[in-house]
Amino acid sequence: MPTFKFEALDAAGAQVKDTIEASNEEEASQKIKQQGYFVTKLTTTAAGGAAKSGKKKKKTGKSRKTFTIGGVSQKGLCTFTRQFSTLQDAGLPVLRSLRILERQMKPGVLKNALIDVVEDVESGSTLSEALGRHPKAFDRLYVNMVKAGEAGGALEVILQRLAEFKEKAQSLKRKIVGAMVYPSVVIFVAIAILLFIMVTIVPKFKKIFDEFGLSLPTATKTLIATATWCEEYWYVIPLFPLGIYLMLKMLRKTKAGNYALDRVVLWIPIVGSLVEKTIVARTMRTLGTLVSSGVPILEALAIVKETANNIVFERMFQRVIESIREGDTIADPLRESRLVDDMVVNMIEVGEETGDLDTMLYKIADFYDEEVDTLVKSLISLLEPIMIVFLGGVIGAIVISLFLPLIKLLEGLSK
Repeated sequence: MPTFKFEALDAAGAQVKDTIEASNEEEASQKIKQQGYFVTKLTTTAAGGAAKSGKKKKKTGKSRKTFTIGGVSQKGLCTFTRQFSTLQDAGLPVLRSLRILERQMKPGVLKNALIDVVEDVESGSTLSEALGRHPKAFDRLYVNMVKAGEAGGALEVILQRLAEFKEKAQSLKRKIVGAMVYPSVVIFVAIAILLFIMVTIVPKFKKIFDEFGLSLPTATKTLIATATWCEEYWYVIPLFPLGIYLMLKMLRKTKAGNYALDRVVLWIPIVGSLVEKTIVARTMRTLGTLVSSGVPILEALAIVKETANNIVFERMFQRVIESIREGDTIADPLRESRLVDDMVVNMIEVGEETGDLDTMLYKIADFYDEEVDTLVKSLISLLEPIMIVFLGGVIGAIVISLFLPLIKLLEGLSK
């Protein structure tokens, strides 16, 4: 009969670790509950008959995998985490929950990762160890929070927090991406209209001017020269954005270039403020989630540093890590950096003094989420008139440049 290792909580909330013999996982879970324990983790031992069947399952697991391209969808990971949290809250063993979720999941990178995770847990690995073997699907934040949940015997609570964190991060990303769709479409249409005018309309006017032998003003000459260049070298136009992209990629490969680009982004009016507030909201929520989950503060700050995605903020968090190692506070290096508002520093300082740091970090994140939402709406409302004025000005300049020679021609004919 297979032997199962289990971790559970007794009536007093103390953690219990032991082994039990049962014919299957469900029977083992029932036996443990009959002893008055609440199961938090249940795995088969590698020594029993389950280990042999594990080999067999590994083979079938490989056959169930599909060829995939790309990474893990954050939306899919959010859904998986929420469902996993619900199943754990209902009292199902970890392994059974993973099997249920793996079976119902559509083929993809996440499903392939879960197949391996199920096999590793069956072989006796902890859930955090199994997840840690798939960094493309489960990042350090995810693995460390699960590890903290296993150590504290409150995996379902940690998964619930993780699900909420992922959902809020996804919601913030959707707001920003959604806000950029409209301006991007308008800019693309505006460029397409201008190219159409340059390539088809302006050359027809040029023929008319040549036929009448008109002396053209400077504005019209410049317009015709630009239109001629667009007509002859139209294939070069797409190379401009490609060249800018490649140049930025090359700069990103150097430390100095990477720092300079991230610093310049923060200096751009409105956009810089939006980027700054987005980073503060994301990093503060990440740190709050990790701290409330019991992850050590230095490990939490190292993870937060990775989620900043801006080298200027990464350096700030590195100074915070060094400050903590020297026995100082989080607030002092934040104040010295002058990257975050005084309100953030003061709230973190109060959180450190009262021992309620995670609550303060959540409040900061919620406040900045609202700030980002307001700023995005303001940016959209500002971009609309700017784009309309710009497009109207360019088309107006083209029309005036084309009709100035015609007006002179009409004046000559009227005489």
